[in-house]
Amino acid sequence: MKYFYKYVIDFVALGILYIFIFYKRWKSKGKDTLFINTTMYIYLSFVLYFTLMPIITSLPFILNHPYDPMNLVPFIDVLSGRGDFIRQVGLNVIMTIPFGFLFPLTKKENSKFLKTVLYCFLLSLSIELLQPLINGFRSADITDLITNVTGGIIGYIVYFIFRPLTNKVLEFMKDK
Repeated sequence: MKYFYKYVIDFVALGILYIFIFYKRWKSKGKDTLFINTTMYIYLSFVLYFTLMPIITSLPFILNHPYDPMNLVPFIDVLSGRGDFIRQVGLNVIMTIPFGFLFPLTKKENSKFLKTVLYCFLLSLSIELLQPLINGFRSADITDLITNVTGGIIGYIVYFIFRPLTNKVLEFMKDK
């Protein structure tokens, strides 16, 4: 039960940040912007939950464990048949598909493919570098970085395919 409270603290902080900073800013730009940006915010909150949380209660202890450097051998678990590598690869791809789809929608101008991939890469790199710092039981892995970016690319392809439909939905939301 005590672990539950550690997560609650992080989610309360995310809620306060949303209500007092982002909500007002996004609402003033229209319902479509509020909807897309809020959806992206919720998605990123869940990414934090699965990759880094608890964060706030871990901050006093970030220097109490060794920082293991990133594994720079791509797909070493797959090549050596260790662990549940298929599940890990699949989950890492799935985790960033929404990013590849939602990121271009958060931009008023049509977001370019390379910009989306770059931001997906930076998000994944940040997570991978912070994981061992915040939690001594987690490690950073180049395979996760590769599979996360692959998920972002797949998400962008889905965005590109459904762009006409999403533009119509967002235009409809603007008119309401």
